[in-house]
Amino acid sequence: MDNDARLSDELASVVGGARRRAVRDGDRQIDTAHLLHSLLESDPEARSVFGEGPQIARLLGYLVQRSIGYGLRWQSGVEDSGAVPVVTETAGYSPLAAGCMEYARERAAGRGGPARGTDLLAAIVADPQARAVEVLERAGIDPREVFARLDDRYGLTGECGEAAL
Repeated sequence: MDNDARLSDELASVVGGARRRAVRDGDRQIDTAHLLHSLLESDPEARSVFGEGPQIARLLGYLVQRSIGYGLRWQSGVEDSGAVPVVTETAGYSPLAAGCMEYARERAAGRGGPARGTDLLAAIVADPQARAVEVLERAGIDPREVFARLDDRYGLTGECGEAAL
């Protein structure tokens, strides 16, 4: 992956997990649902945004089902809603996921550090057309509420996805 140096060790691990999941699922590209699933499994800080209880279990259940059930319809399509700028030079990602990764890097650059999972999570939940947002909604989780929690914790006001939210 290009620009790995601009990712925290934790986020680089998340990307590796998403890549393995995409290959295992037979998907052509890493999409936002792969990234969300890997974030929840690998990044305690990002996972904490969702809290504890049955909601997180339901979300993880939908993410697992995604690879064996309703996600099969996604294998033939490319995830691209147009709301997040397309970054075409990032091979292996759906256009929307590539835009999310770039947003996470840019946000982190503004802080002077590497991109973290919460940077990526903010980008993922910002676009209502993202596959990850569809999974969140099926699990009964409002992506706008997730973005608001991130905003409260990390000050995301003025960042990616305001128009989409």
